[in-house]
Amino acid sequence: MTRRSVLGGVLGLWTADALCGPQNTAMAENVPGPRPTPDGHGDGTYDGTGGGDGSSLGDPPPGDAYPDEAGHVPDDVPPRAEGRPRPVVHPRREWKARPPLRPAKILDRAPDRIIVHHTSTPNSPDMSLEHAYQLSRDVQRFHMQGRGWADSGQQLTISRGGVVMEGRNRSLDAIRAGKHVVGAQALRNNSHTIGIENEGTYKTEDVPDALWGSLIEVCAWLCVRYKLTPSLAIIGHRDLNDTDCPGDRLYARLPDLRDAVALRLGPQALLSSPVPGVPDMPDGVGLPSPGDASSLPQPFRRR
Repeated sequence: MTRRSVLGGVLGLWTADALCGPQNTAMAENVPGPRPTPDGHGDGTYDGTGGGDGSSLGDPPPGDAYPDEAGHVPDDVPPRAEGRPRPVVHPRREWKARPPLRPAKILDRAPDRIIVHHTSTPNSPDMSLEHAYQLSRDVQRFHMQGRGWADSGQQLTISRGGVVMEGRNRSLDAIRAGKHVVGAQALRNNSHTIGIENEGTYKTEDVPDALWGSLIEVCAWLCVRYKLTPSLAIIGHRDLNDTDCPGDRLYARLPDLRDAVALRLGPQALLSSPVPGVPDMPDGVGLPSPGDASSLPQPFRRR
């Protein structure tokens, strides 16, 4: 069945059956348009208090590079600098996020897993900053209007051009402080996972080099911030929920991603993970080893 999705008026038609496959009608992906999602990315429970819309960021600590008020990054802070990971993360004010329905909840502890997603949208050839900003607006609009969530579900978004953007409100403040913003990107697992939404559909197509490079840098940055070991912390959405996300091709590259992040970190990759004192699965669902879905209880097994 062909369904129509209006993604900012520019993405046109897409086919649900082509993305899901005949045996995968129950998807749980952040998709800008209607599709069968009995469980969705999250459980919709984000009842935090306090906070704001992510626009008051303050000064970035050493090792983190963000645009200034004019949207510029200092010349001496390259996004792929040697040493400590320093991704350029564009805050919500840059892509003109709408205010959330309510502030995101911040937990006074770190997440213990980094979840890799894909948007399951067309693989746009547009690598521009303007396209990236539009992507974040479209995802936020779909999550708030289509899903009924309070804001964008994921904490971070990476465009096919490698542009990294803050998703859910308060995410950058929380990451800088080593704390966790509760999102809506992994059903029953939002209280201990942070999500990276990667633009595109990666069932049969590989990710662009620009996106891949940014994904490595962002994962390395999060591992440093949260004292996580890449080999344990980085997982795919399908490791937790009944979904094709992040696509067969990207999922198959997660071992390469873990290795690349460990190489990027060097000795820092030996940091302990999960975070001491944080339960492996606070919501009571046992987590398999990264990439191993065989130990997942039903109905979480993909096949």
